[in-house]
Amino acid sequence: MKVLTLEDLFDLFPNPDGPPVYEVIAPEDMPQPYRGLLVHEEHMTVTVEAFHGGPVDVHVLSSRLDDDLYARKILLVHKATGNIVQFGIVRIDLNMCSAAVRDAILAADTPVGRILIEHDVLRRIEPTAFLRIRPKEMLRGYFGITDDRPVYSRLAFIHCDGQPAVELLEVVAP
Repeated sequence: MKVLTLEDLFDLFPNPDGPPVYEVIAPEDMPQPYRGLLVHEEHMTVTVEAFHGGPVDVHVLSSRLDDDLYARKILLVHKATGNIVQFGIVRIDLNMCSAAVRDAILAADTPVGRILIEHDVLRRIEPTAFLRIRPKEMLRGYFGITDDRPVYSRLAFIHCDGQPAVELLEVVAP
């Protein structure tokens, strides 16, 4: 897989705003609690569930399937409160998945991290960049932001059984 950029993933689901304005930051420059939420090599599903004290559901906003590349734009929503805890865009090379994992991903009702964990897929998360984003209208709307505060994000690959199979943009709620 090539170098992953925010623009690459936003281009999968174009919107009138275009991709947000952002800057790449060093992990140590990310303020808490965002550093704890993003600067690690764990699945975000597990991380946000621990931070928010309960399970999350995935809400697929858009998806597309191009040959064996499946992409979806999602929100993770806290089951008990209904609060949006994360926005994300994910692109998955389905050739790297078993039939059962592929079917679970395409069902679009479970976060990808949970699917990989439940199917005992040998995986490694590789964060490639940490971002400070100035959200435009779309992200502001998802997170209910009315001021100019930044949001924080990471780009990452998930390697499944030793192969880079999943590209991720994960933006945590402010």
